[in-house]
Amino acid sequence: MIRSLTYLKIGLAAVLLTPVLLTGQDVPGQASDEAAVRKAGTNYVEAFNKRDAETLASYWSPEAVYVNRISGERVVGREAIAAQFKSLFENAANLKLTVDVESIQFVSPNVAAEHGTAKFLSPDAEPEETEYSAVYVRRDGKWLLDRVTDKASPPRSASYEQLKGLEWFIGSWVDQDENIRIVTDCSWTKNKNYLVRKFSVSAGDKVELSGMQVIGWDAASKQIRSWTFDSDGGFAQGKWSKSKDRWYVHKKGTTAAGETTTAVNHVTPVDDATFAFQSTQRTLAGELLPNIDEVLVVRQ
Repeated sequence: MIRSLTYLKIGLAAVLLTPVLLTGQDVPGQASDEAAVRKAGTNYVEAFNKRDAETLASYWSPEAVYVNRISGERVVGREAIAAQFKSLFENAANLKLTVDVESIQFVSPNVAAEHGTAKFLSPDAEPEETEYSAVYVRRDGKWLLDRVTDKASPPRSASYEQLKGLEWFIGSWVDQDENIRIVTDCSWTKNKNYLVRKFSVSAGDKVELSGMQVIGWDAASKQIRSWTFDSDGGFAQGKWSKSKDRWYVHKKGTTAAGETTTAVNHVTPVDDATFAFQSTQRTLAGELLPNIDEVLVVRQ
């Protein structure tokens, strides 16, 4: 029973959970289908978090099949699925679910294929993560789950283990005043070996500067490092270290004109939606520049 519950957590509940990205061929009525799938996903999340097994089962077709790729175990039909969810909820208190949908493609006007990654969160255990594929069919005007297969996600790399302390960077951030707006979007690369931060600096409606920063683990020097490239042709490297809650980034770069720049950036998380930024010891071509006073950067 415990084994089957584990498979159920990894597979059955890992679908119809978040707003989805629709890709692939154009299908008549695709916009309305997207709205229907989004609504189904919202309802599914609510039902799962309410531990409502019967409602969850109603999102599957009457003949739905879940197949675990590792064990080959099959759970067939709404009644069996509802029974499995009931057992799961009885044995897994406070279980929460998140999902990252990578794509949804319409195979035909009445069939859609979804691929993504699901994560189960529990205060008493490490998060469980899996990659999954799901097939949906349209029945009587409703999109229903018809088949799901899953596989365990690849083990986290040594790089991820070193970088996970910066995972709070993921998302979109903004720093602005009456003249300048700086927007930064941060995401993981595949397999979470690197963080990529894309930024733009705007004055009014005009983008004055843009670029990207890649943050990774240097296994040779045993240190987090970053590489930054801007649209003016400048670039910089940074070495990251941490003291208590504050990160220090010792940066050295070169402008498009060949002048050397240096700085020490200070990054301090304040809460889930805010971090503080400050830049000191700034130089350009050997000349000392004023510090940048601490500012608060907020999550969008």
